[in-house]
Amino acid sequence: MEPVKRILITGGAGFIGSHLSGHLVAEGHDVICLDNFFTSQKSNIAHLLPCPNFELVRHDVIDPIQLEVDEVYNLACPASPVHYQHNPIKTGKTSVMGAINMLGLTKRVGGRILHASTSEVYGDPDVHPQSEDYRGNVNPIGLRSCYDEGKRFAETLFFDYHRMHGVDIRVVRIFNTYGPQMHPYDGRVVSNFILQALADEDITIYGDGSQTRSFGYIDDLIAGLLAMMNNENGFVGPVNLGNPGEFTILELAELVIEMTNSKSKLVTQPLPSDDPTQRKPDITVAKEQLGWEPKIELREGLKKTIAYFSKLDLSQFRRPTENTLK
Repeated sequence: MEPVKRILITGGAGFIGSHLSGHLVAEGHDVICLDNFFTSQKSNIAHLLPCPNFELVRHDVIDPIQLEVDEVYNLACPASPVHYQHNPIKTGKTSVMGAINMLGLTKRVGGRILHASTSEVYGDPDVHPQSEDYRGNVNPIGLRSCYDEGKRFAETLFFDYHRMHGVDIRVVRIFNTYGPQMHPYDGRVVSNFILQALADEDITIYGDGSQTRSFGYIDDLIAGLLAMMNNENGFVGPVNLGNPGEFTILELAELVIEMTNSKSKLVTQPLPSDDPTQRKPDITVAKEQLGWEPKIELREGLKKTIAYFSKLDLSQFRRPTENTLK
């Protein structure tokens, strides 16, 4: 039987963090969920509050905190462009100061820390698909750079702490992920399209819809995070976690309309600045080092996600910024 571990999850009430919290609580571990509730809300983890092995701490990772834990999952950061661009300085601080504080905590307690980096470190890639040895094509002064460069420097910090101080790190690069418990106003393409389709509203396509994305279902990602955290083969990353199935934004919109039997029409708006035209992970390293690959196809995952959104009472959700879906 696996020993009980004390596990800290920053951003633990967010979309990915709440799923991870639930999984680790169910496994019997003592879980501390740390969140400032900027882009998440308590309803995501309300079902865990009565559990004796779950603790909720309202805290911002920009500020240091003293906790005694065995493992840290560093997930805290707004991840949707409309949210991380709302306060770009705060976003940069969350990535960088959050990494420094969590690495310092992990160094002090002699634990292990996994960092949730992102496919955005590749920028608007001129290599396709993207493998971990690709160094990216990022605009360091663009509207997205607070997130892109913040996450890139966080990776730098993780590897410097590993090389200088021997901190036991794991670094994953997460590609587009979707599923139940996504915030309805997170401004991401899957949630936007589903909400618009369910309401028979026009579906907004940026550009001509030919830009591609790879959509990974949340259950597959959680399995990848656990595989990376628990691997004992000396592999610290970085490693891509995503679904290599590639779809245009137009294909996604048409599929959502079909699956919701929606009367929505497609409307176009200009493509945002520095929006990547292609995004697809090369997951060779994840297969070789972790024995991991996604199992859930887009149609299956969308079915579960649409079912979740169709039952939501939207009046119970606040909009984190004014820039979310109207």
